[in-house]
Amino acid sequence: MTDRLVIVGAGQAGFALAARLRALNDTRPITLVGAEEVHPYQRPPLSKKYLLGEMTFDRLTYRPAEWYAEHEVEVRLSTFVEEIDRTARRIRMQDGSFIDYHTLALTTGAAPRQLPDAIGGDLDGVHVMRSKRDADELAAEMRPGRRLLVIGGGYIGLEAAAVARHLGVEVTLIEMADRILARVASAETADLIRAVHLQHGVSIREKTGLVRLIGRDGRVCGAELSDGSVVDVDFAIVGIGVTPNDRLARESGLDVGNGVIVDAFGRTSDPAIVAAGDCTLLPWNGHHIRLESVQNAVDQAEAIAAVLAGGDIPYDPKPWFWSDQYDVKLQIAGFNLGYDETLVRPGMREGSISIWYFGEGRFLAVDAINDAKAYVTGKKLLDAGIEPDRRVLIDPAADLKQLLL
Repeated sequence: MTDRLVIVGAGQAGFALAARLRALNDTRPITLVGAEEVHPYQRPPLSKKYLLGEMTFDRLTYRPAEWYAEHEVEVRLSTFVEEIDRTARRIRMQDGSFIDYHTLALTTGAAPRQLPDAIGGDLDGVHVMRSKRDADELAAEMRPGRRLLVIGGGYIGLEAAAVARHLGVEVTLIEMADRILARVASAETADLIRAVHLQHGVSIREKTGLVRLIGRDGRVCGAELSDGSVVDVDFAIVGIGVTPNDRLARESGLDVGNGVIVDAFGRTSDPAIVAAGDCTLLPWNGHHIRLESVQNAVDQAEAIAAVLAGGDIPYDPKPWFWSDQYDVKLQIAGFNLGYDETLVRPGMREGSISIWYFGEGRFLAVDAINDAKAYVTGKKLLDAGIEPDRRVLIDPAADLKQLLL
């Protein structure tokens, strides 16, 4: 039996797992399998600086190709795993070949939800934003004066709208829910982000769904909306969430929910298989949750690497996120799941503000908009398990440092 670790998924979690093992002087053979044709790279800049032409792709890659050879990490790109044979401990590739493993790591990430073909999802000019190929295709569309329809008012859709406006594209954004960011942020945060987009000329239509995209000669040219209107469209971006890439786990009989179920050590229901990143359902504060973030993908993978290298420390997620839109930097510490109260605090600088989330009286998270001090303070409080003094929070003249004393 080989002692090989096979990592399926060459994204951020997959790379972090391999790199951390080598940093821990773990010498087991590693094979990293990726569906894309390029070595692992950072995804967040794709929809921002890369799409804007401010960053070249070589600056996005984690390591040059030579690093993998030097660290004895075999990389197989542009290929898919068709099947896991858990009994034989081997995977079958799309070309019919097999790779044996001692330990298998699933770092398969998540895939953007697509529009059904029946309502125009198969038309040319309809895009998602996840990979380098997606960004390259969008870059060819983003020209001044063209008309973009963004479907979905989450972070992906809003960030795409911000980049498009920067490039002179006319933008209409629709959101079927009552407001943008309904699933992930408070009404106060949504109000601030909405105001910024309106100031930059984005047409935002909330409580408005898509009936169908209209095509001409196989390419999108318009959209029929649920309010009865029809808008002219040159291209569209679909930002309606993602689904975990858990097919391999599901078909091989692993425990799966809305993602691959893992314990605090990243172990699946098969002790020979671990999983990390966006494809996982991981334990957090008595729940099993999915954390769709770069931070979690890296931290969870590195925690698993430490366990594989002989450690026994469980992964304790400390969630944080960020979103850049125009000159607004939104930084989020914590996870607002189950919040029932918010407290809004003006920042010390013009345009800075923070929204503090509480659930059953307990501090859960903070959204800091152009307010690094609030973000850093909130993160330290959460990491230390300290409840903030509300008398300090509600006093805009009070120094947040008092919360940490």
